[in-house]
Formats: sequence, C-alpha cells, structure tokens
Amino acid sequence: MNLRRLSFRMAEEISRTAELRSSASTATKSKSKSLWPSVLRWIPTSTDHIIAAENRLLSLVKTPYVQERVNIGSGPPGSKVRWFRSASNEERFINTVTFDSKDDSPTVVMVHGYGASQGFFFRNFEALASRFRVIAIDQLGWGGSSRPDFTCKSTEETEAWFIDSFEEWRKAKNLSNFILLGHSFGGYVAAKYALQHPEHIKHLILVGPAGFSSSEDAKNEWIMQFKTTWKGAIINHLWESNFTPQKLIRGLGPWGPKIVRGYTNTRFGARAAGTTLNEDESQLLTDYVYHTLAAKASGELCLKYIFSFGAFARKPLLQSASEWKVPTTFIYGYQDWMNYKGAQDARKDMKVPCEIIRVPEAGHFVFIDNPEGFHSAVLYACRRFLSPDPDNESLPQGLTAA
Repeated sequence: MNLRRLSFRMAEEISRTAELRSSASTATKSKSKSLWPSVLRWIPTSTDHIIAAENRLLSLVKTPYVQERVNIGSGPPGSKVRWFRSASNEERFINTVTFDSKDDSPTVVMVHGYGASQGFFFRNFEALASRFRVIAIDQLGWGGSSRPDFTCKSTEETEAWFIDSFEEWRKAKNLSNFILLGHSFGGYVAAKYALQHPEHIKHLILVGPAGFSSSEDAKNEWIMQFKTTWKGAIINHLWESNFTPQKLIRGLGPWGPKIVRGYTNTRFGARAAGTTLNEDESQLLTDYVYHTLAAKASGELCLKYIFSFGAFARKPLLQSASEWKVPTTFIYGYQDWMNYKGAQDARKDMKVPCEIIRVPEAGHFVFIDNPEGFHSAVLYACRRFLSPDPDNESLPQGLTAA
C-alpha cells in the first residue's frame, strides 16, 4: 500500500469509522438479539480463509505450483529469539508458494511489501517461472503465515523480527546462492537481510524500495512543516499510536470489504498507471486482500518502529550504502511515489555493481501496472545468469536507465 497517502487519509477515515459505528449501533438495536452472533462474526477470516482466497487468486496462473507452510521452529515465552517472544510457544510457519522451472534455472525469492502478501505477484509468476525457479513468501505476521503476538519495542527488534524469521525460513528450505527480490517494505527487509547475510544472495533486486531517506533530510522539510498543522499533529499522533490502515478495515466491520473493493477498483482500475485489472482479477484480488488485511494484527504493527510519519525510515538504508556487498538492481515505475533519486544517492557510495531501471506506464505496483515491462526489467537485471553473452545485452526497448 502507499503508506504516505494512507497516512494523510487516516484522520478523515477515523471520523468516518465513528459515524459508521454509530449508525450500525442504531440499526442493530432495532433487530432481534438473535442476530448478534452473526454480527460479531462479520469479519469471517482465518488462515484457512486466506489460503482459500490465495488459491482462488492463483488459479489465474497456468503454471503449476506447490503451496506449503514452512516450519521455522518455536520457542517458549521469554525466548531469546526475539521474534518468538509471545504469549504462546506454538510453532511458527512461513506461507510459501514455489513455481518450479528447469533444474538448472536460477532461483528468485520474492518478498512482498507492507499491507500486501505474495499473491500480489499473481501477474508475474507465470512469466518469471519460464526462466526461474520462483519462490514467493508471506512475511511472518502477514498473509497466510503465522501471526504471533507482535511484542517488539524498538527498531532493532522489529528489523530482527523480519530478518531472523527469513533466515530461519532460508535454512528450512536449504537455500543459498539465490536472487532476492523485494518490493517496497519488502525491499527494505531484503536489503537489510542482504547486509547481514550477503553470502546467500547472488543478486538483489529492489522494486520501489522503502527506507532510503529520513524526514530529517533537507529535501523532506515539508513533512516537518506539515506536522506543525492541526491535521498533521492528529495524523502524527495516530501514526505514533500505531493506528494502522488494517485497523480501519477491522473496525468498519461489514463495510470493510466495500472499502477494500473501492481501493482495488480505484488503484488498479480507474486510476491505474498502466494496464487495468479485468473483472475476474479485480474480484479475486479484492477478496484476497480483504482476508489478509482483516486477519489478526501482527506484522503490520512494525509500522511505527520502522518508519516515522510520512513513511520515512528511522534507520535509512542510505546510511549503509558503503557497506553493500551484493550487486543490486533497482526497479521503479515512472509514477512510483518512491523516489528513484534515493537509489541514485545510494549508488554514489556503493562499492558493488548497481543499476537503476525505470518502467513506463507504472506506479508503485509496477509488477501489476506493467507486468511485461517489469518482466523485461527483471530479465535484464539477471542477464548474467540467463544469457550466454550478458555484456552485449542492451536495455530492453521502453525501459530507461537512471
């Protein structure tokens, strides 16, 4: 999701939520008490619902896949493994889908962004699986993965939640020497993981990555000015209180699916930067997104610890650019609200090969807006693993190097 735009809408939406709840309360009083159980169960979601919605969405993909819940272990309350620290000692799982290709094909692992899940890549699996072994995951606390209580209290602990759980998943899958692709917040996690475990990654692809600048940067002075306004103060308070967009979806109860439908129809329909979703795609994605957002709050609560209001990183990746150890390709849509100039600034300090590719007719969800352009960008980024003569490969027509 576009965190910055969502943050500006929080104040308006919270007032709407109050009005809707009031209307719902009045209407409910006029009905029989026997209806209360159905009202209380109006958010009909669970892991089973999420997986079922995922399977329906992925039925659009013709390439066979294997879905599994990869066990990443368990730990009792008080465990020193920070992302296990919870009220229960149940085992944790990472929801994983694998599209196998030829035995000698390189492996690409795809990591979704904030408020999303691996199903958001449904338009890409088939094309990429023709050249790669494709593996996509739901990060811990999102999608169909386990949703343990989120007990992190700092940026360091929150980063460890995602980085350590991904490393345990990698061990369970016995993976190494793979291409790691992360979108938005998933790009932030992928980059932080590659900084700690570069020995496992042979190429890093960051798609509209979050986290390259902070609100203290001079060019972002506007955010400091906005915070001084009454609206800015309210929204900043909501942000620091960890009022997430998902809480709106849950709080709206029976209106939750309608809000999600409006979002998907608008973002990937009327206001799509590139190709629009057809009716089946829109309906299946809406159903999938609703179930993933309405489920138990877990990984979503990372928001205030990783970003300050306005989606600016508390520990910007730009500060670690000189420590980069993995060749990297950045991919941005022309209309991406994440500014590619952050990648340009980072490249100045990187000591490894780095390319920046821009894709036309695409916004932040470049892989949905312009899947063909996105696939061309990924194949070009990985040309040294796919082409017999990578040095003579030219940038595909329509793409732009920044």
